Amino acid sequence: MSQKQDQEKNNTPAEHGPAKYKGSSTQSVHAGEERSKPYRSLIDPIFQTSTFTFENMAEVCVFEEGKETLSPNQFDYGRFGNPTIVAAEKRLAALEHGEGAILVSSGMAAITQTLLSLLPAGGHLVMTDDSYRLTRDFCENYLQRFNITCSVIPFGNYDALEAAIRPETRLLLSEVISNPYNRVLDLKRFVEIAKNHKVKTVVDATLVTPINLRPLDHGVDLVLHSATKYLGGHNDLLAGVITGQQKFINPLREAVCMLGGVSDPNTAYLLIRGMKTLSLRVAQQNKTAQAVAEFLENQPTVEKVWYAGLKSHPDYLLAQQTLKGFGGVVSFTIKGKREETFRFLDALRLSFISASLGGLESLVLHVATQAYGDLTPEERRQLNIPENLVRLSIGIEDAEDIIADLDQAFEKI
Repeated sequence: MSQKQDQEKNNTPAEHGPAKYKGSSTQSVHAGEERSKPYRSLIDPIFQTSTFTFENMAEVCVFEEGKETLSPNQFDYGRFGNPTIVAAEKRLAALEHGEGAILVSSGMAAITQTLLSLLPAGGHLVMTDDSYRLTRDFCENYLQRFNITCSVIPFGNYDALEAAIRPETRLLLSEVISNPYNRVLDLKRFVEIAKNHKVKTVVDATLVTPINLRPLDHGVDLVLHSATKYLGGHNDLLAGVITGQQKFINPLREAVCMLGGVSDPNTAYLLIRGMKTLSLRVAQQNKTAQAVAEFLENQPTVEKVWYAGLKSHPDYLLAQQTLKGFGGVVSFTIKGKREETFRFLDALRLSFISASLGGLESLVLHVATQAYGDLTPEERRQLNIPENLVRLSIGIEDAEDIIADLDQAFEKI
């Protein structure tokens, strides 16, 4: 593959975005960082303080009259900024090819604070159905308190997406790779529809990561992540991120500071550390997930596999055209019912039963129980969540070990 073809597939044209490094691994280590750090430290230090001081009242007056005239090292209160958090935000923005980024306390904080800021009373949004359950619940139910309505359309039905837009519609919301069925968003059509109707686009890119795709390069207005997952990568932090152009980031930052869902310097430090290995981890997870998905598809005890790297997936061709890699999440159904699925899960010895994804350790989830356990079986059926659906989040273990563990668990069914 030529350098030009590689850049096009990786969605990282050399002339685009603030990152000055071409390689994704180099970007993960260095993008957005200041080369000269306090006390000549190699690593961005943790500034464990909630309060900052001024030398005199002249500095205070300058700060209050025009913060843009101050040195970027001037801060006043932790809710409005911290050097460690700023360092993380610069790297996040650079990785996504954004002009700015805001680090917040969780992925849901990124979603809720963005929507609350962008949607006026009486507004309307359109979202795709194969999305994180709490995102959908927030849009369909919580936003009603503010007289904001939501239309949910089938993922991949772009005629329905356009038909759902009303005069009061303000934005379109979708995941780039959906959860749990790994549907792939056609960003070109998604953005074209939005531009034709003069509405904003917001996407959750948690599962795709900036290594596999950068939605801002395709004209999306705002990109959100649960940084708890792949960006952090070690299952030891909670964070979310909002990235995009400064014209969107600046008012959102004011809203985040007011609503209070900010992050903290310890989390920012852990996130910076995690991002340094992002490219290496995602490359390993892409490769291993493909091998695992192919193994599962040939298992007689497996009913169906959802992974965009398989020809059997409905979005396989789109994924081939737009993604550098297909991610680390593989979903599948087991031949049998709830009891057989539980026996399989209980027999696993390598993967842990857990509700998260994107870290170093492989995690497995019984979707109906752990993500939709408060609903009735009929309600789950309406949402296309069967009792035999399993979501496997691939860690960085060797593919042969993960496959061997799955194989021995299938024998227990």
